[in-house]
Amino acid sequence: WQAHTHITPPTLGEHIALDYNSTALSLRGHPVALLRDYLSAQRIQSAQALQLWRNGRLAKACGLVTVRQKPGTAKGVLFITLEDETGVVNVVVWQSVQLRQRDVVLHAQLMAVYGVWQRDTDPATGQPGRVSHLVAQHVVDMTPQLHHATAPKLSLQPHEFH
Repeated sequence: WQAHTHITPPTLGEHIALDYNSTALSLRGHPVALLRDYLSAQRIQSAQALQLWRNGRLAKACGLVTVRQKPGTAKGVLFITLEDETGVVNVVVWQSVQLRQRDVVLHAQLMAVYGVWQRDTDPATGQPGRVSHLVAQHVVDMTPQLHHATAPKLSLQPHEFH
């Protein structure tokens, strides 16, 4: 009697999750890239695409939460950095949104943010500047979609600064 077991190779999502869980990065791809088709269908922009948007436009972004910081000098404002496969989006979360959506703001590993895109203007040229951020009006915890795409679950720990 000879037992034959068929072991399937890991999927790309499994490879990425295993890499992230052991080293917090992967050379095989970014976890958010696995969701890009879904995010695009929801009209959620990549970090790279948002850099071309004009000031004051409504925007949607989604990424891994890499940093949460609430400096004592910021009058209760929370700053979140989201990372996707194309770059980062800096998010400003006012206290009213923090109070309304506390659990998502504090615990989501993958977060979608709906809000207003803001960018500065170069005073010398009048052209869009280099400083930009998304002012959150609503946040959504997308962590379940991330875990479904990567399986096994990613265990990400954002940097927390207070």
